[in-house]
Amino acid sequence: MRSIPFGQKLLTKHIMQNISNYDFSGKKAIVRVDFNVPLNDKFEITDDTRIRAAIPTLKKVLEKGGALIIMSHLGRPKGVEAKYSLKHIIGAVEAKLGAKVQFADDCMKADAQAAALKPGDVLLLENLRFYAEEEGKPRGLAADASDEEKKAAKAAVKASQKEFVKKLASYADCYINDAFGTAHRAHASTALIAEYFPNDKMFGYVMEGEIKAINTVLESPQRPLTAIIGGSKVSSKIGIISHLLDLVDNLVIGGGMVYTFKKALGGKVGKSLCEDDQQDVALNVLSEAKKKGVKVYLSDTVVAADDFSNDANTIICPSNNIPDDYEGVDAAPEAVAKFREVILASKTILWNGPVGVFEMPNFAKGTNAIAQTLKEATDKGAFTLVGGGDSVAAVTQMGYADKVSYVSTGGGAMLEYLEGKVLPGIAAIQG
Repeated sequence: MRSIPFGQKLLTKHIMQNISNYDFSGKKAIVRVDFNVPLNDKFEITDDTRIRAAIPTLKKVLEKGGALIIMSHLGRPKGVEAKYSLKHIIGAVEAKLGAKVQFADDCMKADAQAAALKPGDVLLLENLRFYAEEEGKPRGLAADASDEEKKAAKAAVKASQKEFVKKLASYADCYINDAFGTAHRAHASTALIAEYFPNDKMFGYVMEGEIKAINTVLESPQRPLTAIIGGSKVSSKIGIISHLLDLVDNLVIGGGMVYTFKKALGGKVGKSLCEDDQQDVALNVLSEAKKKGVKVYLSDTVVAADDFSNDANTIICPSNNIPDDYEGVDAAPEAVAKFREVILASKTILWNGPVGVFEMPNFAKGTNAIAQTLKEATDKGAFTLVGGGDSVAAVTQMGYADKVSYVSTGGGAMLEYLEGKVLPGIAAIQG
């Protein structure tokens, strides 16, 4: 097996400070959290997982005699948009934190509020992405803008971004990054601000937990190590699949990706999702896996439907012989039974992505079965890491979120980390 790149391997070993033993007494800590939570049309939070995850970090600062300045983004605003205001989540943060939360309705005009904070006080800054400087991307460019105009706009945002970061940093004495979900973005609040705290920057407990869990898979897994990679497109997962071929003993591939593999092998996939331009890539994966001694498991039998709807007529058939007017929508019981056998024989399991059309209840059975099996594997002593929206949703809906070893809060960040990339938000703390 190939070793992990040097920089990646040392991510947990070069932290400037540690939140557990840092002295917050009398200090103001500015904490980047990921409060990008889903809201309904009444601005009620429909899933508070990310808020709950950040509470141990926030409480640690308060318990150690510090004051809190919390910053986050919410949604993808194109400027100041009321529906993306963080004021909608104040009540939820107060309830979980057990403390009154002050609010700064402009993250760039919080000087007086930050200066007045006393130990035990909490201040939440308004949505960072109300400013283009957070992401460092120009806004409002005309569709027909010239290359010169685009270049000038980008330069202007980059120039003002420095002042944006400097202002945020001026509010506090130390910086904590606890937003793993945005760690793969080189944004102002996740990467650039750390430069202003050369000796007073650290990871929060979410970041520490994510790094430790993923490094358990990447660096020191008990074997056999099995990765279950699902989802619709080979093109979106080829990076992680290619990297994992150097690490895993077993690779289970499910979801829409299966049909690209099966067609590449000469099969008939009917109306199933298939990336014709990725067939050579799929064949190369199988070839490389064979060379490296990795066993690849595809859904050999699938549930196929005559329409892309929950109430469609279905049949069970081989995934390489799907009728022309049907499309694969879920792993069939026989395939799931094989996956179960592989999973329960493993000591370390990574799961990212559904093995069927999970958003439709009738086609979520395979994905839910994987969740159940991971719970059983954990009970047997295996280390199980779950990441990715639908995978996380499956274990959460089935009540297994606390019955697997670790549930990652960062989809894109987790994928890039598993691909072997060094994430800007992590590198900034590493120094």
